[in-house]
Amino acid sequence: MNRPARADARANRAGILDAARTALAADPHASVDVIARAAGLSRRTLYGHFADRDALIRELISTGAQRFNAIAAGVSDADPRIALARLAARLWQEATHVQVAAALALDDAHVEHTASALAPLRAAVAGLVRRGQDDGAFRTDLTTPVLARLIEEIARAVVSRADATGSDAANVAVRTVLSIAGLSWRETDALLAAHPDLTVPPATGSTPPTTDGPEPIA
Repeated sequence: MNRPARADARANRAGILDAARTALAADPHASVDVIARAAGLSRRTLYGHFADRDALIRELISTGAQRFNAIAAGVSDADPRIALARLAARLWQEATHVQVAAALALDDAHVEHTASALAPLRAAVAGLVRRGQDDGAFRTDLTTPVLARLIEEIARAVVSRADATGSDAANVAVRTVLSIAGLSWRETDALLAAHPDLTVPPATGSTPPTTDGPEPIA
């Protein structure tokens, strides 16, 4: 008896999130009223799913983080240089879907929630850095936590601010991250020449699915 109601509720929630992505992309300060109208729902219905605007934004950040974390979990190359390059390329290619959430995540009000939501991705980056330093592929003049944090901060900055739709965007992102990790431009050239698939977008449907919640973010 309750199944249709639950299905409607899930559809409404997904519609609110989709509307929020669109509205916030056009205006980062879009109000709850604007988002509700864009979703074709009443303000009261929206509040039935989210306690307030901040709760809605936190959900956007969480679903975006799920997608990032899933990408990190799908990178399994034994060579840490290749793994880091592949991770950077896949995250960059995903940037067109998550730029709104990334910008919101940089707000001081959401830093703590963002850090928690991205814990699996951050752990994956730290693990790659540690492996790269242990085998001499990455720079060792910085500690693992510091180097991992530098890579993370640069990645967050470019995802939220740069144009992710350019034809050479993934290549530039990979080169930037590998440079921070300690590779010279010649070493990066050689790596990308030997592994041209690194900056090629994965086939549709190859991104690991998220574990729960609505479709991942914008």
